[in-house]
Amino acid sequence: MTLPLVMEDISEVYSAASDRNQAARVFREMEAMIFGDPDLSARCNVQRFAKKIEVLDGDGEGSIYEALSSDARKAHSLSPSFVVADELAQWPNRELYDNLTTGTGARAEPLVVAISTQSSDPNSVMSELVHYGEQVLDGTFDDPSFAAFIFTVTPDADPWDESGWYDANPALADFRSLDEMRQFAEQARRIPAKEPTFRNLYLNQQVDAAETFIPATEWRACGGAVDVEALCGRPCFGGLDKSSTTDLSSLVLYFPEDYGQILAWFWVPGDRLDEREDRDRVPYRTWRDQGFLEAPAGRAIDNFAIANRLAEITAAYDVQGIAFDRWRIEDLKKILADEGIDLPLVDWGQGFRDMAGAVDALETAVLDRRIRHGGHPVLAWNISNAIVASDPAGNRKLDKARSRERIDGAVALVMSMGLHAREAAPDTGPSVYEFESFFI
Repeated sequence: MTLPLVMEDISEVYSAASDRNQAARVFREMEAMIFGDPDLSARCNVQRFAKKIEVLDGDGEGSIYEALSSDARKAHSLSPSFVVADELAQWPNRELYDNLTTGTGARAEPLVVAISTQSSDPNSVMSELVHYGEQVLDGTFDDPSFAAFIFTVTPDADPWDESGWYDANPALADFRSLDEMRQFAEQARRIPAKEPTFRNLYLNQQVDAAETFIPATEWRACGGAVDVEALCGRPCFGGLDKSSTTDLSSLVLYFPEDYGQILAWFWVPGDRLDEREDRDRVPYRTWRDQGFLEAPAGRAIDNFAIANRLAEITAAYDVQGIAFDRWRIEDLKKILADEGIDLPLVDWGQGFRDMAGAVDALETAVLDRRIRHGGHPVLAWNISNAIVASDPAGNRKLDKARSRERIDGAVALVMSMGLHAREAAPDTGPSVYEFESFFI
Protein backbone atom coordinates (compact mmCIF):
# COMPACT_ATOMS: atom_id res chain seq x y z
CA MET A 1 0.00 0.00 0.00
CA THR A 2 1.31 3.44 -0.93
CA LEU A 3 1.01 5.98 1.86
CA PRO A 4 -0.31 9.44 0.92
CA LEU A 5 2.06 12.37 1.27
CA VAL A 6 1.63 14.59 4.29
CA MET A 7 -0.08 17.88 3.42
CA GLU A 8 2.72 20.34 2.70
CA ASP A 9 0.86 23.35 4.06
CA ILE A 10 1.54 21.98 7.57
CA SER A 11 5.27 21.75 8.03
CA GLU A 12 7.64 20.34 10.63
CA VAL A 13 10.96 22.13 10.90
CA TYR A 14 13.76 21.01 13.22
CA SER A 15 17.21 22.19 14.11
CA ALA A 16 19.38 19.60 15.83
CA ALA A 17 22.71 19.87 17.60
CA SER A 18 25.12 17.90 19.76
CA ASP A 19 23.57 18.98 23.05
CA ARG A 20 20.71 21.07 24.34
CA ASN A 21 22.80 24.21 24.82
CA GLN A 22 23.97 24.17 21.20
CA ALA A 23 20.42 23.50 20.01
CA ALA A 24 19.20 26.44 22.09
CA ARG A 25 21.51 28.82 20.22
CA VAL A 26 19.69 28.12 16.95
CA PHE A 27 16.34 28.48 18.72
CA ARG A 28 17.30 31.89 20.10
CA GLU A 29 18.10 33.14 16.59
CA MET A 30 14.67 31.99 15.40
CA GLU A 31 13.04 33.59 18.42
CA ALA A 32 14.80 36.89 17.79
CA MET A 33 13.66 36.99 14.17
CA ILE A 34 10.04 36.34 15.16
CA PHE A 35 9.96 38.95 17.92
CA GLY A 36 11.57 41.41 15.52
CA ASP A 37 8.53 41.22 13.22
CA PRO A 38 5.14 42.22 14.71
CA ASP A 39 3.17 40.15 12.19
CA LEU A 40 5.18 36.98 12.87
CA SER A 41 5.11 37.58 16.60
CA ALA A 42 1.31 37.81 16.56
CA ARG A 43 0.94 34.55 14.62
CA CYS A 44 3.44 32.39 16.52
CA ASN A 45 3.40 30.77 19.92
CA VAL A 46 6.99 30.74 21.19
CA GLN A 47 7.51 28.11 23.89
CA ARG A 48 10.90 29.08 25.25
CA PHE A 49 11.22 26.28 27.81
CA ALA A 50 10.32 23.55 25.28
CA LYS A 51 12.41 25.23 22.54
CA LYS A 52 9.39 25.03 20.25
CA ILE A 53 7.50 27.49 18.03
CA GLU A 54 4.01 26.88 16.61
CA VAL A 55 2.18 28.80 13.88
CA LEU A 56 -1.29 29.70 15.25
CA ASP A 57 -3.16 31.05 12.21
CA GLY A 58 -2.85 32.09 8.59
CA ASP A 59 -0.67 30.32 6.04
CA GLY A 60 1.07 27.35 7.60
CA GLU A 61 -1.29 27.19 10.56
CA GLY A 62 -0.33 24.18 12.69
CA SER A 63 3.26 24.14 11.43
CA ILE A 64 5.97 23.79 14.06
CA TYR A 65 9.65 24.46 14.60
CA GLU A 66 11.57 22.72 17.37
CA ALA A 67 15.19 22.62 18.51
CA LEU A 68 16.45 19.10 19.30
CA SER A 69 19.60 17.80 20.90
CA SER A 70 21.40 14.71 19.59
CA ASP A 71 20.32 12.61 22.56
CA ALA A 72 16.64 13.01 21.66
CA ARG A 73 14.82 9.71 21.03
CA LYS A 74 11.41 11.01 19.98
CA ALA A 75 12.58 11.63 16.43
CA HIS A 76 11.25 8.18 15.52
CA SER A 77 7.75 9.69 15.25
CA LEU A 78 8.64 12.92 13.44
CA SER A 79 7.93 13.80 9.81
CA PRO A 80 10.32 16.66 9.01
CA SER A 81 9.90 19.02 6.08
CA PHE A 82 13.18 20.81 6.77
CA VAL A 83 16.10 19.89 9.04
CA VAL A 84 19.24 21.78 9.98
CA ALA A 85 21.90 19.53 11.54
CA ASP A 86 24.24 21.91 13.35
CA GLU A 87 27.88 20.92 14.03
CA LEU A 88 27.16 17.36 12.95
CA ALA A 89 30.77 16.28 13.52
CA GLN A 90 30.28 16.71 17.27
CA TRP A 91 27.23 14.44 17.58
CA PRO A 92 27.97 11.39 19.77
CA ASN A 93 26.26 8.99 17.35
CA ARG A 94 24.15 8.97 14.20
CA GLU A 95 20.82 7.89 15.71
CA LEU A 96 19.09 11.29 15.63
CA TYR A 97 20.42 12.07 12.15
CA ASP A 98 19.16 8.77 10.76
CA ASN A 99 15.78 9.16 12.46
CA LEU A 100 15.31 12.67 11.09
CA THR A 101 16.43 11.90 7.54
CA THR A 102 14.37 8.72 7.23
CA GLY A 103 11.38 10.62 8.64
CA THR A 104 11.40 12.94 5.62
CA GLY A 105 10.08 10.10 3.45
CA ALA A 106 6.48 11.25 3.89
CA ARG A 107 7.26 14.69 2.46
CA ALA A 108 7.08 15.66 -1.20
CA GLU A 109 10.10 18.02 -1.16
CA PRO A 110 12.04 17.65 2.10
CA LEU A 111 15.38 19.36 2.69
CA VAL A 112 18.15 18.38 5.12
CA VAL A 113 21.10 20.74 5.64
CA ALA A 114 24.20 19.68 7.59
CA ILE A 115 26.53 22.44 8.77
CA SER A 116 29.80 21.50 10.44
CA THR A 117 33.55 21.45 10.43
CA GLN A 118 35.05 18.09 9.49
CA SER A 119 35.24 15.25 11.99
CA SER A 120 38.51 13.59 12.96
CA ASP A 121 36.61 10.28 13.09
CA PRO A 122 36.44 8.69 9.60
CA ASN A 123 33.37 6.68 10.67
CA SER A 124 31.29 9.64 11.80
CA VAL A 125 28.21 10.55 9.79
CA MET A 126 29.82 13.90 8.96
CA SER A 127 32.88 12.19 7.45
CA GLU A 128 30.53 9.93 5.51
CA LEU A 129 28.70 12.94 4.05
CA VAL A 130 31.93 14.78 3.19
CA HIS A 131 33.37 11.73 1.42
CA TYR A 132 30.15 11.17 -0.53
CA GLY A 133 29.99 14.87 -1.36
CA GLU A 134 33.52 14.75 -2.77
CA GLN A 135 32.51 11.85 -5.00
CA VAL A 136 29.43 13.72 -6.21
CA LEU A 137 31.52 16.80 -6.96
CA ASP A 138 34.20 14.86 -8.89
CA GLY A 139 31.59 13.00 -10.94
CA THR A 140 32.04 9.55 -9.41
CA PHE A 141 28.33 9.55 -8.56
CA ASP A 142 25.49 11.35 -10.30
CA ASP A 143 23.10 12.31 -7.53
CA PRO A 144 20.97 15.40 -8.21
CA SER A 145 19.39 15.06 -4.75
CA PHE A 146 22.70 15.76 -2.99
CA ALA A 147 24.60 19.05 -2.97
CA ALA A 148 27.97 19.49 -1.26
CA PHE A 149 29.67 22.78 -0.45
CA ILE A 150 33.05 21.92 1.07
CA PHE A 151 35.26 24.76 2.22
CA THR A 152 38.64 23.35 3.21
CA VAL A 153 42.36 23.84 2.77
CA THR A 154 43.83 20.81 1.01
CA PRO A 155 46.03 18.63 3.28
CA ASP A 156 49.13 19.13 1.11
CA ALA A 157 48.90 22.94 1.22
CA ASP A 158 51.06 25.10 3.46
CA PRO A 159 48.85 25.69 6.53
CA TRP A 160 50.63 28.97 7.32
CA ASP A 161 50.04 30.53 3.89
CA GLU A 162 47.34 33.16 4.44
CA SER A 163 46.27 33.09 0.81
CA GLY A 164 44.98 29.55 1.29
CA TRP A 165 42.98 30.34 4.42
CA TYR A 166 40.17 31.83 2.34
CA ASP A 167 39.45 28.39 0.84
CA ALA A 168 38.13 27.29 4.24
CA ASN A 169 36.87 30.70 5.39
CA PRO A 170 35.05 32.60 2.62
CA ALA A 171 33.98 35.24 5.17
CA LEU A 172 37.56 35.88 6.30
CA ALA A 173 38.32 39.59 6.72
CA ASP A 174 34.58 40.25 6.44
CA PHE A 175 32.64 39.09 9.50
CA ARG A 176 35.32 36.45 10.26
CA SER A 177 38.28 38.10 11.98
CA LEU A 178 41.55 37.80 10.06
CA ASP A 179 43.52 39.22 13.00
CA GLU A 180 42.21 36.53 15.36
CA MET A 181 43.09 33.79 12.86
CA ARG A 182 46.59 35.20 12.41
CA GLN A 183 47.05 35.25 16.16
CA PHE A 184 45.98 31.63 16.61
CA ALA A 185 48.07 30.52 13.62
CA GLU A 186 51.17 32.12 15.14
CA GLN A 187 50.54 30.28 18.41
CA ALA A 188 50.00 27.01 16.53
CA ARG A 189 53.34 27.41 14.75
CA ARG A 190 55.11 27.78 18.09
CA ILE A 191 53.08 25.26 20.09
CA PRO A 192 52.86 21.93 18.20
CA ALA A 193 49.92 20.74 20.32
CA LYS A 194 47.81 23.57 18.88
CA GLU A 195 48.52 22.79 15.22
CA PRO A 196 45.91 20.00 14.88
CA THR A 197 43.28 22.31 16.38
CA PHE A 198 44.21 25.02 13.89
CA ARG A 199 44.04 22.58 10.99
CA ASN A 200 40.68 21.16 12.05
CA LEU A 201 38.74 24.19 13.28
CA TYR A 202 40.34 26.92 11.16
CA LEU A 203 41.32 25.06 7.97
CA ASN A 204 38.54 22.44 8.12
CA GLN A 205 40.93 19.51 7.67
CA GLN A 206 40.27 16.00 8.97
CA VAL A 207 42.88 15.87 11.72
CA ASP A 208 42.95 15.05 15.40
CA ALA A 209 44.79 16.66 18.29
CA ALA A 210 46.51 13.37 19.14
CA GLU A 211 49.64 12.11 17.39
CA THR A 212 47.88 10.02 14.76
CA PHE A 213 50.14 7.37 13.24
CA ILE A 214 48.87 7.38 9.64
CA PRO A 215 46.90 10.46 8.47
CA ALA A 216 43.57 9.62 6.89
CA THR A 217 44.51 11.21 3.58
CA GLU A 218 47.67 9.08 3.31
CA TRP A 219 45.77 5.90 4.14
CA ARG A 220 43.03 6.61 1.60
CA ALA A 221 45.67 7.18 -1.07
CA CYS A 222 46.66 3.50 -0.68
CA GLY A 223 43.11 2.23 -1.16
CA GLY A 224 43.71 0.48 -4.48
CA ALA A 225 41.69 -2.63 -5.28
CA VAL A 226 42.74 -6.02 -3.89
CA ASP A 227 42.44 -9.10 -6.13
CA VAL A 228 41.55 -11.79 -3.60
CA GLU A 229 41.44 -14.67 -6.07
CA ALA A 230 44.79 -13.80 -7.64
CA LEU A 231 46.43 -13.89 -4.20
CA CYS A 232 45.56 -17.55 -3.59
CA GLY A 233 48.78 -19.54 -3.17
CA ARG A 234 50.93 -16.42 -3.13
CA PRO A 235 53.62 -15.86 -0.47
CA CYS A 236 52.61 -13.55 2.36
CA PHE A 237 53.37 -12.60 5.94
CA GLY A 238 50.78 -12.41 8.71
CA GLY A 239 50.13 -10.58 11.94
CA LEU A 240 47.68 -11.86 14.56
CA ASP A 241 46.38 -9.66 17.36
CA LYS A 242 44.30 -11.76 19.72
CA SER A 243 41.91 -9.85 21.97
CA SER A 244 40.57 -10.51 25.43
CA THR A 245 37.31 -12.42 25.75
CA THR A 246 35.04 -9.59 24.57
CA ASP A 247 37.12 -7.34 22.30
CA LEU A 248 38.18 -7.26 18.66
CA SER A 249 40.64 -9.84 17.26
CA SER A 250 42.39 -9.47 13.92
CA LEU A 251 44.54 -11.30 11.37
CA VAL A 252 46.22 -9.35 8.56
CA LEU A 253 48.16 -10.83 5.63
CA TYR A 254 50.69 -8.73 3.69
CA PHE A 255 51.70 -9.79 0.17
CA PRO A 256 55.00 -8.00 -0.58
CA GLU A 257 55.44 -9.57 -4.03
CA ASP A 258 51.94 -8.60 -5.18
CA TYR A 259 52.03 -4.78 -5.00
CA GLY A 260 51.80 -4.87 -1.21
CA GLN A 261 48.19 -6.05 -1.23
CA ILE A 262 46.59 -6.63 2.16
CA LEU A 263 43.88 -9.01 3.35
CA ALA A 264 42.32 -8.59 6.78
CA TRP A 265 39.96 -10.61 8.98
CA PHE A 266 38.27 -9.44 12.17
CA TRP A 267 36.29 -11.24 14.87
CA VAL A 268 34.03 -10.04 17.70
CA PRO A 269 31.50 -11.85 19.91
CA GLY A 270 28.18 -11.92 18.09
CA ASP A 271 25.91 -11.17 21.03
CA ARG A 272 24.97 -7.58 21.91
CA LEU A 273 26.34 -5.98 18.75
CA ASP A 274 23.90 -3.11 19.28
CA GLU A 275 25.52 -2.32 22.64
CA ARG A 276 28.95 -2.61 21.05
CA GLU A 277 27.90 -0.15 18.34
CA ASP A 278 26.73 2.35 20.97
CA ARG A 279 30.00 2.00 22.87
CA ASP A 280 32.44 2.15 19.96
CA ARG A 281 30.25 4.28 17.65
CA VAL A 282 30.94 2.18 14.54
CA PRO A 283 28.56 0.03 12.42
CA TYR A 284 29.52 -3.48 13.57
CA ARG A 285 26.31 -5.02 12.24
CA THR A 286 26.74 -3.44 8.82
CA TRP A 287 30.35 -4.62 8.68
CA ARG A 288 29.23 -8.12 9.63
CA ASP A 289 26.52 -8.15 6.95
CA GLN A 290 28.99 -6.89 4.34
CA GLY A 291 31.53 -9.60 5.18
CA PHE A 292 34.18 -7.36 6.72
CA LEU A 293 33.68 -8.77 10.21
CA GLU A 294 32.94 -12.23 11.62
CA ALA A 295 30.71 -12.30 14.69
CA PRO A 296 30.09 -15.87 15.90
CA ALA A 297 27.28 -16.18 18.43
CA GLY A 298 28.19 -15.73 22.07
CA ARG A 299 29.19 -13.07 24.57
CA ALA A 300 32.87 -14.05 24.48
CA ILE A 301 35.26 -14.39 21.56
CA ASP A 302 34.93 -17.79 19.86
CA ASN A 303 38.46 -19.20 19.77
CA PHE A 304 37.29 -22.34 17.97
CA ALA A 305 35.84 -20.23 15.14
CA ILE A 306 39.08 -18.26 14.88
CA ALA A 307 41.20 -21.43 14.90
CA ASN A 308 39.19 -23.03 12.11
CA ARG A 309 39.27 -19.84 10.08
CA LEU A 310 43.04 -19.61 10.49
CA ALA A 311 43.35 -23.16 9.19
CA GLU A 312 41.34 -22.24 6.09
CA ILE A 313 43.38 -19.09 5.50
CA THR A 314 46.77 -20.78 5.79
CA ALA A 315 45.57 -23.50 3.39
CA ALA A 316 44.58 -20.89 0.80
CA TYR A 317 47.72 -18.71 0.94
CA ASP A 318 51.46 -19.38 1.16
CA VAL A 319 51.86 -17.94 4.65
CA GLN A 320 55.56 -17.61 5.47
CA GLY A 321 54.92 -16.74 9.09
CA ILE A 322 52.36 -15.21 11.44
CA ALA A 323 53.71 -12.77 14.00
CA PHE A 324 51.59 -12.82 17.14
CA ASP A 325 51.30 -10.87 20.34
CA ARG A 326 52.03 -13.35 23.12
CA TRP A 327 49.43 -11.65 25.31
CA ARG A 328 46.22 -13.74 25.52
CA ILE A 329 47.40 -16.28 22.95
CA GLU A 330 47.61 -19.40 25.12
CA ASP A 331 43.92 -20.39 24.86
CA LEU A 332 44.06 -20.18 21.08
CA LYS A 333 47.35 -22.10 20.89
CA LYS A 334 45.85 -24.92 22.96
CA ILE A 335 42.86 -25.17 20.61
CA LEU A 336 45.19 -25.18 17.59
CA ALA A 337 47.19 -28.02 19.14
CA ASP A 338 44.08 -30.02 20.10
CA GLU A 339 42.63 -29.62 16.61
CA GLY A 340 45.92 -30.53 14.91
CA ILE A 341 46.20 -27.14 13.20
CA ASP A 342 49.83 -26.30 12.50
CA LEU A 343 50.49 -22.61 11.93
CA PRO A 344 53.85 -20.88 11.34
CA LEU A 345 53.54 -18.74 14.47
CA VAL A 346 56.31 -16.27 15.33
CA ASP A 347 56.47 -14.68 18.77
CA TRP A 348 56.46 -10.90 18.38
CA GLY A 349 56.97 -8.52 21.27
CA GLN A 350 55.02 -5.30 21.58
CA GLY A 351 57.84 -3.16 22.93
CA PHE A 352 60.20 -0.83 21.10
CA ARG A 353 62.63 -3.64 20.26
CA ASP A 354 60.27 -5.52 17.94
CA MET A 355 57.82 -2.79 16.98
CA ALA A 356 60.17 0.09 16.02
CA GLY A 357 61.26 -1.38 12.68
CA ALA A 358 57.76 -2.68 11.99
CA VAL A 359 56.19 0.74 12.52
CA ASP A 360 58.81 2.28 10.20
CA ALA A 361 58.11 -0.38 7.56
CA LEU A 362 54.39 0.36 7.44
CA GLU A 363 54.84 4.13 7.48
CA THR A 364 57.37 4.00 4.64
CA ALA A 365 55.15 1.70 2.57
CA VAL A 366 52.19 4.04 3.00
CA LEU A 367 54.16 7.17 2.12
CA ASP A 368 55.68 5.44 -0.93
CA ARG A 369 52.26 4.02 -1.94
CA ARG A 370 53.57 0.46 -1.80
CA ILE A 371 50.51 -1.11 -0.20
CA ARG A 372 46.91 -1.70 -1.32
CA HIS A 373 44.26 -2.23 1.31
CA GLY A 374 41.11 -2.11 -0.82
CA GLY A 375 39.38 0.30 1.54
CA HIS A 376 38.64 -2.31 4.21
CA PRO A 377 36.47 -0.24 6.62
CA VAL A 378 37.35 -2.04 9.86
CA LEU A 379 41.08 -1.81 9.13
CA ALA A 380 40.69 1.86 8.18
CA TRP A 381 38.94 2.50 11.52
CA ASN A 382 41.75 0.78 13.43
CA ILE A 383 44.41 2.73 11.54
CA SER A 384 42.63 6.01 12.26
CA ASN A 385 42.66 5.20 15.99
CA ALA A 386 46.34 4.30 16.17
CA ILE A 387 48.67 6.52 18.19
CA VAL A 388 52.44 6.02 18.45
CA ALA A 389 54.71 6.38 21.46
CA SER A 390 58.42 7.18 21.15
CA ASP A 391 61.41 6.36 23.32
CA PRO A 392 64.31 8.81 23.89
CA ALA A 393 66.14 7.39 20.87
CA GLY A 394 63.19 8.07 18.56
CA ASN A 395 62.06 4.44 18.22
CA ARG A 396 58.29 4.07 17.97
CA LYS A 397 55.60 1.58 18.81
CA LEU A 398 51.81 1.59 18.72
CA ASP A 399 50.41 2.69 22.05
CA LYS A 400 47.12 0.96 22.91
CA ALA A 401 46.78 2.94 26.12
CA ARG A 402 46.78 6.29 24.31
CA SER A 403 45.03 5.22 21.12
CA ARG A 404 41.40 6.06 20.47
CA GLU A 405 39.15 2.99 20.43
CA ARG A 406 40.34 -0.29 18.82
CA ILE A 407 43.67 -0.65 16.99
CA ASP A 408 43.92 -4.46 16.76
CA GLY A 409 44.00 -4.47 12.96
CA ALA A 410 46.70 -1.78 12.94
CA VAL A 411 48.82 -3.87 15.34
CA ALA A 412 48.33 -6.97 13.18
CA LEU A 413 49.31 -5.08 10.03
CA VAL A 414 52.40 -3.59 11.65
CA MET A 415 53.51 -7.04 12.84
CA SER A 416 52.97 -8.59 9.41
CA MET A 417 55.09 -5.93 7.72
CA GLY A 418 57.67 -6.07 10.48
CA LEU A 419 58.00 -9.82 10.03
CA HIS A 420 58.56 -9.39 6.31
CA ALA A 421 61.10 -6.63 6.91
CA ARG A 422 62.96 -8.84 9.39
CA GLU A 423 63.06 -11.79 7.00
CA ALA A 424 64.17 -9.64 4.06
CA ALA A 425 66.82 -7.60 5.90
CA PRO A 426 70.40 -8.79 6.42
CA ASP A 427 71.52 -9.55 9.96
CA THR A 428 73.09 -6.38 11.39
CA GLY A 429 73.76 -7.67 14.89
CA PRO A 430 71.79 -7.50 18.11
CA SER A 431 69.49 -4.63 19.00
CA VAL A 432 70.33 -2.39 21.91
CA TYR A 433 67.15 -3.70 23.51
CA GLU A 434 68.74 -7.15 23.85
CA PHE A 435 71.16 -5.92 26.50
CA GLU A 436 69.84 -6.24 30.04
CA SER A 437 71.78 -3.15 31.10
CA PHE A 438 69.79 -0.92 28.75
CA PHE A 439 67.01 0.98 30.48
CA ILE A 440 64.55 3.67 29.43
